[in-house]
Amino acid sequence: MSSEFSRRDFLRYSGATGAAAFIAATLSACSGGPASTGSVGAGSNKDLITAVIGYGNDQSWDPTQTASAFAMAGINHVYEGLLDTDPISREPYPALATALPSDLNATSWTFTLRDGAKWHDGQPVTADDVMFTFERILDPEANVLAGNFFKSWLKEVKKVDEKNVELVFKFPFPDAAPRLTIAKIMPKHVFSQAGAWDQAKGGKVVGSGPYKMKAHNPKSNTSFEAFDGYNGPRPATVKQMNWLTIVDAAARVAKISGGSAEAQIADNIPYANVDQLKQQGLTVEGGKGMNHMFLMFNTAAKPFDDVRVRQALHYAIDKQKMIDVALKGHGTASSSFLNEGHPDHKRASVVYDYDPEKAKALLKEAGVGDLTVNLMAVNVSWIADCLPTIAASWEAVGIKTTLEPQDTAALFAKMDQFQDYQVVAAASNPNQFGMDADLILHYNYVPGGLWMKYSHWDGTKDAGKLFAMMDEAGKETDKAQRTELIHKYLDFVAGQAILYPVVHNELMTAWDPKKLSGIHAQPYPGINLLQAKRT
Repeated sequence: MSSEFSRRDFLRYSGATGAAAFIAATLSACSGGPASTGSVGAGSNKDLITAVIGYGNDQSWDPTQTASAFAMAGINHVYEGLLDTDPISREPYPALATALPSDLNATSWTFTLRDGAKWHDGQPVTADDVMFTFERILDPEANVLAGNFFKSWLKEVKKVDEKNVELVFKFPFPDAAPRLTIAKIMPKHVFSQAGAWDQAKGGKVVGSGPYKMKAHNPKSNTSFEAFDGYNGPRPATVKQMNWLTIVDAAARVAKISGGSAEAQIADNIPYANVDQLKQQGLTVEGGKGMNHMFLMFNTAAKPFDDVRVRQALHYAIDKQKMIDVALKGHGTASSSFLNEGHPDHKRASVVYDYDPEKAKALLKEAGVGDLTVNLMAVNVSWIADCLPTIAASWEAVGIKTTLEPQDTAALFAKMDQFQDYQVVAAASNPNQFGMDADLILHYNYVPGGLWMKYSHWDGTKDAGKLFAMMDEAGKETDKAQRTELIHKYLDFVAGQAILYPVVHNELMTAWDPKKLSGIHAQPYPGINLLQAKRT
């Protein structure tokens, strides 16, 4: 069976596109059905945590491929990397490996596997499993999503003996430690079998983590139970977990509301329901990070090949009105590709503060008049709420605007067929993979990536210039110099406005503090319950 991974599979199973995980963040909310009723009355069972996830559970569960918000959250409970990262601080800690690397600037790291580590089927974890996993990640034919975050710096992985492996780098790469959490180690004896990768996509899970999958019912729920054979650093805190997939916002809020609420925690809380849930005694907190709405332009369609037109459409948007009306104050106008609060954030050399007069001047300078724009968009609820402000803003500077929100899969089926379009509005969040600027930019901007093909920017002189700048920054080990190079390419991305954020927004999580402790709101979709406890 060919290991080539088709674009159709990519959308079907992972909800991701190219180097970026598009549906992974807010977009994987496009599927999901009624919740299971199997845990009705579970609110009083202290051996069980019932969670409500606002994204579909019916996309890929293959850790090397998925960008599904639900699956990635679940995978963090059932699989381990050599190193994993804390879900909030994002600091790496030893997982299957016994220690962190001692020299972050070395060109190779050797890891020893944890004694007694077992797969959920009872077999021991070995160096062959590590080799098997990384061979898939680095395989150009398999071309898996996770490979986009390793291929630029990881040369190869060598087996030293049954308990030790060596990672050999192309050059020193200090950010490799937190990056290793993306590479969830998988059992060779299970997933080397014929058809096993398709089974992984469909929900077959055999990990070494503290929980093992108990049952998986696509579009309903996925349940987990504590793995008695786990001897790692973050053991299960409850015997059972049941995660309900409820994409409909009203039904999701209802599941956590009231004195007889079935669930103790829910993510993806609508802004309009925050005060209501707080009044019921729930804790509702937001996580600020890279979640954002962006505009992507078709640079092969005139006049969007002209940077002045792309910039004009950004300057024209009344972002504060969008934040006040659509996001209920839970957002920030983008001042860089990176969100404010990111360690490498700095106001870009070009910031699209609301300036309708500048927008008009740029359009005039570009010789563009009587412009009509059809804005295609995904129909994720908060994105749809933002669209009227964009339309009104563009109309105010003389741009006739039509809005075309639609199902995510339908929109990208058109993109995959390279049907003609002008501008797309959608959401993205690379923070579920990691926090460093190199990873975040490679999420969208990568040579040969589908985003670059969608925008018809791949292969251009300017794209080549950006990729060279990104490569230069990635190889720089001096922190101050590297930061300077990062800001240089972030300025370039801002000025080009090919695929660029309009606003960064908070993601809201609600939980019952009388029934759960150890919870922190994440700045990316999903939940992490590895340190949660029933109270």
